[in-house]
Amino acid sequence: MHHLILASQSPARTKLLAEAGIRHTVLVSDVDEDAVQARYGVTDPHDTALLLARAKAEAVASLPEAEGALVLGCDSVFEFDGEAHGKPYTADVARERMLRMSGSAGVLHTGHWLVDCRDTDDDGPDGRGSGATLGAVASAEVSFLEMDPAEIDAYIATGEPLHCAGSFTIDGLGGAFIRKVDGDPHAVVGLSVSTLRGLLAAANIRITDLWPPR
Repeated sequence: MHHLILASQSPARTKLLAEAGIRHTVLVSDVDEDAVQARYGVTDPHDTALLLARAKAEAVASLPEAEGALVLGCDSVFEFDGEAHGKPYTADVARERMLRMSGSAGVLHTGHWLVDCRDTDDDGPDGRGSGATLGAVASAEVSFLEMDPAEIDAYIATGEPLHCAGSFTIDGLGGAFIRKVDGDPHAVVGLSVSTLRGLLAAANIRITDLWPPR
């Protein structure tokens, strides 16, 4: 039986996988995102999302607990006015961003990186490992409704946007402020199931192999 490890502490990502019927466990990396970006220098939001996803996946893949498993790292970066927006962390940063985003649009990039930690010499019941380590980015344009300052302050007071790329969610309270999404809506949640399917295929695994037995 294939074992997928999600290298992310995001409740939204693990919920999305669970609702898609994909068996997995969670093992959080201790990657310092700022240090990773400082090491590789300035990259565009698309490449930053992939870089951080790879760092998380490879950090978890190096742990003993990942032996024999497939490790998936994910990270999201919101691109707005040519700038990369990660998590705001503070109310002031979230407020400034959301006032600018009101009535406008940006692109949410979610990087995915898969590492196959199965033994490439083992021809066991699940087949030998592919040795694959590869990634892809799923992006979607998010258009926002007009938001008045009182609504923004009320939303920030819930705490929800402080730990979300771009200062918003689509699957929570923030969905009330989103007018439309052009692209994969799962990418806006933080994990594209169709992108994961493609990465698994490169490792010679069907996504249906991760569904619960019938």
